[in-house]
Amino acid sequence: MYSPTPADWREANRARWDERVPIHVASDFYEVEAFRAGKDALRDFELTEVGDVTGRSLLHLQCHIGLDTLSWARRGTSHVVGLDFSEPAVETARSLAAEIGLTPDQASFVAADVYDAAQAVPDSAYDIVYTGCGALNWLPDIERWAETAASLVAPGGFLYVSEFHPLTDALDDAGSRLTYDYFSRDPWVDEAPGTYTDRDAGTVHNRSVEWTHTIGDVVSAIAAAGLRIELLHEHDVTLFERFDGLRRHDDGFYRFPGDRPRMPLMYSLRASRPSA
Repeated sequence: MYSPTPADWREANRARWDERVPIHVASDFYEVEAFRAGKDALRDFELTEVGDVTGRSLLHLQCHIGLDTLSWARRGTSHVVGLDFSEPAVETARSLAAEIGLTPDQASFVAADVYDAAQAVPDSAYDIVYTGCGALNWLPDIERWAETAASLVAPGGFLYVSEFHPLTDALDDAGSRLTYDYFSRDPWVDEAPGTYTDRDAGTVHNRSVEWTHTIGDVVSAIAAAGLRIELLHEHDVTLFERFDGLRRHDDGFYRFPGDRPRMPLMYSLRASRPSA
């Protein structure tokens, strides 16, 4: 339910994510064994929109267990840095990096709050600042996030955001009816057990505090932080069975059946800093 922001929102969310790290590592959703064997964790549209990363530095904000981060490293970056507020997630990412043969010079991970990223990461700026799906909804202040992310983009570099569409937060369980307030600035506080990789998982730390940031809010915050919007794409696919009726296709994406009108389930955005 919508609620005023609780004082312990960060601690509650961190406890929830810390507990779910081993559940996610063991899940079919993340396919960690396949990743160890060489499977790429990135989505095709991300690869197309980000482009060739060979020889470029990349910072991944809110990286969780690091599969996307390390997938970029495998694609030839000069160095990747992943940042997440969950110590167990960061330790898992470091272990995975070592297991697939990447040195700390090639891939390193930092445990820190995303709002403290500019002080926590080893370099002052990166060619690419990347943030993946299911990250922005855990943050109360999108303007502060945009300012932080933009401050870490090197001249000639860009910020790339791949996210779930905020419209999905306003729909019912079937994804058919507008049920909740798309423009609410209050967080959604929930006590649901389990996790998106296993809804029946036995969990203890179940309290979560999440925010909806509209497309307009995200774009405006990034532009106000001094970056130039290059693309904003909406996608009619998602990564898990968010709504009743979604079906997984051979490409790994979930879609509604063809007899239903399409709607945006994800979006991606790229915003650059001029070279001069």
